[in-house]
Amino acid sequence: MDYMLNFEVLDKTSLPMVGGKNASLGEMIKAGIRVPPGFAVTTDSYIQFITDAGIKDKIQHTLSNMGPDDMVALDRASFEIQDLINNTPMNDEIQTAIETGYSLLCEKCAVQNVPVAVRSSATAEDLPTASFAGQQDTYLWVVGADRIIERVRNCWASLFTPRAIDYRNKNNFPHEKVYISVGVQKMVNSRTAGVMFTLNPTNGDPSKVVIEGSWGLGETVVSGSVNPDKFVVDKVVMETNERTISTKHIKCVHDVEKGEVVDVEVPEEMQTRCCLESHEVKELAKVARIIEKHYGQAMDIEWAVDGDFEFPESIFIVQARPETVWSRRKRESVIGSKTGYQLLMAQAMKRIKIPAA
Repeated sequence: MDYMLNFEVLDKTSLPMVGGKNASLGEMIKAGIRVPPGFAVTTDSYIQFITDAGIKDKIQHTLSNMGPDDMVALDRASFEIQDLINNTPMNDEIQTAIETGYSLLCEKCAVQNVPVAVRSSATAEDLPTASFAGQQDTYLWVVGADRIIERVRNCWASLFTPRAIDYRNKNNFPHEKVYISVGVQKMVNSRTAGVMFTLNPTNGDPSKVVIEGSWGLGETVVSGSVNPDKFVVDKVVMETNERTISTKHIKCVHDVEKGEVVDVEVPEEMQTRCCLESHEVKELAKVARIIEKHYGQAMDIEWAVDGDFEFPESIFIVQARPETVWSRRKRESVIGSKTGYQLLMAQAMKRIKIPAA
């Protein structure tokens, strides 16, 4: 039984062991995509934990006594189960596996106590037919094995938030058949971060890559707390068709003194400055196209630019999942409704300059 697996040994077939998010990270590493190193605390760890601790039956009993539309009972069940998981000791074997994984990661990164992101990765998330993304917890800039073990338990407990329980109930996902893994991944020291889609999410145009980004960690973009810069890149000719620079008032950063991630005000001179250089936009679009080709479908991707590395080694992909809105509709050509000739002519016409009379 494997309690811990490095990302390098994972791929899309690993989903039952490590959940959708972690399986995708391993798949991208094997495809040559630059992904921060890390390891997965497997679903076997979670199953062993609730079994050894004798809380598996208690969880099922609590859920079975809840009415389908009883929100008071839903909140009560969620609180009881999360409290149970968060206050039940983890067995020594699982703790040792996590400590070993973290020690090996520190050694690989040549950092004594490397900061990591601890992310939930459920077996029913990141599926083309469901929208589980964001239902379980993520913790950023976690340092030290003891703190990671605590956050792993918190991630396990987040499988039973009111939102997660309610979603599974309404979509007929049996609670006892949804398991959770946890990814422990080296933090990117993000100068800039954000999301990108391998189609235009506003109209489903598959000939575009849409990139959104802001200063600092990508949580401000993902949560919608900042209006990000936006770039629309033509997937065929790899040129930026649209470029919108927004006023970015806040950024998410690590506060060394507090030891946690906080939102701070962006210096005034940076608020209206573009968060990405032109060559970074083009590189991100190129990586997005590679990921889409590898998966054979439109993708929703989270990226970061590490301020400690030189370009292009500074570009990292931290998550990738299937796009779940437009991808369910009828598939169109990669160049949309226009022919390749029409696209090339449109680009050529943009370059024709008519002299003034």
